[in-house]
Amino acid sequence: MDVLKELKSGRFRSVYLLYGPEQYFIEQARQLLIKSALNGDNIDLNVTSFDMTEVPVDAAIEEAETLPFLGDQKLVFVQNPLFFTAEKVKIEHDVKKLEQYLNDPAPFTILVFQGRFEKLDERKKITKLIKKQAGVLEAKRPAERELAGWIKSKAAEEGAVIEDSAIQQLLAIAGFHLSVLAMEIAKLALHAGEGNEITEEHVTTLTARTLESDIFRLVDRIVTGHLQEALRIYYDLIRLNEEPLKILAVVAGQFRLIYQVKEFTKKGYGQQQVAGQLKVHPFRVKIAAGQARAFSESQLAVIMQLLAESDYEMKSSGMEKKMIIEMFFFRLQTMMKTK
Repeated sequence: MDVLKELKSGRFRSVYLLYGPEQYFIEQARQLLIKSALNGDNIDLNVTSFDMTEVPVDAAIEEAETLPFLGDQKLVFVQNPLFFTAEKVKIEHDVKKLEQYLNDPAPFTILVFQGRFEKLDERKKITKLIKKQAGVLEAKRPAERELAGWIKSKAAEEGAVIEDSAIQQLLAIAGFHLSVLAMEIAKLALHAGEGNEITEEHVTTLTARTLESDIFRLVDRIVTGHLQEALRIYYDLIRLNEEPLKILAVVAGQFRLIYQVKEFTKKGYGQQQVAGQLKVHPFRVKIAAGQARAFSESQLAVIMQLLAESDYEMKSSGMEKKMIIEMFFFRLQTMMKTK
């Protein structure tokens, strides 16, 4: 993350390209630029944003070439610059004009291209030019080992240490969004106190639960054969006013992931390869691979069929939705007993 290090040290370039699926790093770079590159009372007047799915790049270039308002520097953010990728664009962009600007950028403007896309089209002349002229931040989602290291470093920034079991529990409860994890780590570190350790008990007690994390626990109880506990988690979700249809959709998503991971693993794919194919975090693949070992392919096929039938009943029959999921659990329990 050389670009982030540069920004934190107060060094700025005329052009940046920030792209990738992990928006936490991109937002971090954006905020550093706004807070550090601009000064004075007219910051808001010197920050402009353009969406390349709505306006041509000419508009952003024209703004970049316009002097700042009562200040020394301005920021121009260019969202969704798909002309750096192989994706088709609906708006016609004057790429030649952009090439000219990149070769001679305005000294009073920081032009920032920002996108969620994962890949650049390296064959394009404009892509080669932006990589040569700009500070490039490729915001990848950290792999499992990198994620654990990132959590430890964030805890250290907050003045605490965190044990490995607490990291695993934090990921199971809070998920893999770095912005959410950063907020939870700050809260846990404050509770633990300066220089103290964040424990698994702290995480279990204090971390805000999400529907996805509760569904993870629910599926985990199913995998280990504790269907009564799975039902209790389900009833807790109902008491928290979660919609049965939404619960069913998330349960189906988790079992679909388990099924897909089992299929890819059978074909010899490694966990990183599976994560790339399914576009999910490698840690989720690791968990799903462990859960997949509890089922045969035929059992997972039956479970997916049961979920599809439950979804159809929920959307087409007059039966109480809460009862439909209960019936799914009872059918599942019968299937598991014949395992």
